[in-house]
Amino acid sequence: MQFEDKLTLDGAIRRTADGYGVVSAKVARGGNVQLYLGSEVGMADKAAVRVYRPENEVFKKDAIASYAGVPVTVGHPKNGVSAETWKDLAVGEVGDDVLRDGEFVRVPMMLRDAKAIKTVEDGTRELSMGYSAEVTFADGVTPSGEAFDAIMSDFKMNHVAIVGKARGREELRIGDGAEKWGAAPIITTDKETVDMTEALRTVVVDGLSVQTTDQGAQAIAKLQKDLESSAAKITANDAAHNAAIAAKDEEIGTLKADLKKAQDAAPKPEDLDKLVADRAALVTTIKAIDSKIEVSGKSDADLRRAAVKAKLGDEMVKDASDAEISGMFKAIAKDVKAADPFATVVKDGLKPVDGSTVTAAHKEMTDHLTSAWMGNQSKGAA
Repeated sequence: MQFEDKLTLDGAIRRTADGYGVVSAKVARGGNVQLYLGSEVGMADKAAVRVYRPENEVFKKDAIASYAGVPVTVGHPKNGVSAETWKDLAVGEVGDDVLRDGEFVRVPMMLRDAKAIKTVEDGTRELSMGYSAEVTFADGVTPSGEAFDAIMSDFKMNHVAIVGKARGREELRIGDGAEKWGAAPIITTDKETVDMTEALRTVVVDGLSVQTTDQGAQAIAKLQKDLESSAAKITANDAAHNAAIAAKDEEIGTLKADLKKAQDAAPKPEDLDKLVADRAALVTTIKAIDSKIEVSGKSDADLRRAAVKAKLGDEMVKDASDAEISGMFKAIAKDVKAADPFATVVKDGLKPVDGSTVTAAHKEMTDHLTSAWMGNQSKGAA
């Protein structure tokens, strides 16, 4: 598990002839109990965990040796420092003369980057070790009487970071810079107890600052992410709905245009009148050519063909196109005179109606009117 510790650089920087910065600083402390959020050390059921750092582990030979040569960084790199990232991250290194200074570990550091040196000289003087260690959960009491919930051991240093108060006092933790290297202890003047209202993280929800535990912050982050996802889905659905509406509007526009074209192409009343007159004239001519030709339900072309056939014979219409038939019809129709009903009446004169027939019809009607009431009366009596 990866951790951070914070101490303040307690000495002035000494400049070398080449402009490098040399400093001796306390970077770790042993024999104490530090308070961590349970969620950061694998005990999510506890708000805070008291972790004991025994002197025999902090000052163990292998642990002390692991300080020598580690790079100095500005802020904690997200994934620590390795051979692949050293060139991009290191601004200096820790020397070999790592010493125990009472309850502290003191190391010499060479700062080689001018910008990093200026950062320290301008007031950023906190140092935070980034290291890995094992945590064993076990209740107990230190030799000095401090209760603990877990023990830290097997320290291995990775880097020492120059940091400011990155998380801020309201979150009560210091030293994780721009990226989180590992769990940092909760800073408190009382090593045994801490007011957990001070061990809360501040998160922003809809523009409001809310204090909550790490677990609460994680839950809020998940809910916010789900909300964003839902909003994205709603936006996508709206876009699809709008696209469907646009497609339907386009279809309606096409139908309107087709309707207008059909209306424009439809025959006008005067056109219909002409069609009716032309049809009547054609039928009259056909009947004048041959009164036996049936005209009902036949097209103009069929009527012309029938008239030509009746006048000129089957051979003339066989295999003839409609255009040829039309030409032949004109030829035979120009000499045909259609019958005029009025002229026929004038020519033949009015024919008198048989008087006996009229008399008989009149008597039949009178008898019917005279006896009609009798039928109605007999029906009522029955």
